[in-house]
Amino acid sequence: MPRHSAGLLPHRLRPGGGLEVFLAHMGGPFWARRPRAWSIVKGEYDPRAEDPVAAAEREFAEEIGAPAPVGERLDLGDVRQSGGKIVRVHAVAPESDLVFVASNTVEIEWPPRSGRRQRVPEVDRAEWLAVGEAREVLVAAQTEFLDRLLEHVGRPR
Repeated sequence: MPRHSAGLLPHRLRPGGGLEVFLAHMGGPFWARRPRAWSIVKGEYDPRAEDPVAAAEREFAEEIGAPAPVGERLDLGDVRQSGGKIVRVHAVAPESDLVFVASNTVEIEWPPRSGRRQRVPEVDRAEWLAVGEAREVLVAAQTEFLDRLLEHVGRPR
């Protein structure tokens, strides 16, 4: 069975009318200089045992260090990433501003095959990005969620 992740994609209109999304930059040395190292805030869950919205809210709190934003959830569906993981995302227009506080940490072996273990933040920062900028830095398979969001809010790509 493939792995599943659930995430939240907060969005807002900028004062000039453009759309912004709140994305996370993946932490640790592997992602430090990679060009597509930004992701929708998401995490793994078991679809047989947990609701995807509940999983997405839990993961948001763990990776951003603040509660998941309040607001209506819009189901943007699933996307299968290149590694086979199925990602389910819900968009939300937060009722208040979001800021990155601190992420949980994960243990990794770095450098690879060195035998050395270290703890790194799962996310090292999160920011509001214009959709055009987000499209350039987001994990490639996740850009489909930007298209679906733009269709919903009636904005041009």
